[in-house]
Amino acid sequence: MRRLALLLCPLLLAGCSDAGHLTQRGPAGENWVGSQWHFAAIDGRAPEDASAQVTFEGEHLLVQVGCNQLKGPWRMEAERLIAGPFDQTEAVCPSASWEQGNAVSALLAATPRVTVEGKRMILQSSGHTAELTRAVD
Repeated sequence: MRRLALLLCPLLLAGCSDAGHLTQRGPAGENWVGSQWHFAAIDGRAPEDASAQVTFEGEHLLVQVGCNQLKGPWRMEAERLIAGPFDQTEAVCPSASWEQGNAVSALLAATPRVTVEGKRMILQSSGHTAELTRAVD
């Protein structure tokens, strides 16, 4: 029995080593590193700032919504985006922009389900939804 465990241990560890590789892939296995996505809607409303976007830079996710930014680690697991903890700026913004930034922050903290069809991504949790379009690579 001990011999069987010793033989299986390297196989189990090898299976775990691919988990880090998945951190850079979307739900369909596409590579998201270096990709940029622009918010088309946040909770059904157009973003207050046209430059609102998400950028996947290696192991970090950069989010710009209104006058604030989020930066933190990310990975995909079972079609869910697991992101954070985030470093976040806290600039004073106009009310609508502030609300959208808070909505996106809450959405990302809730481990949203990710759906991608072509250049369109939907992030959805029980409380918030964001629609994004992929920028031309």
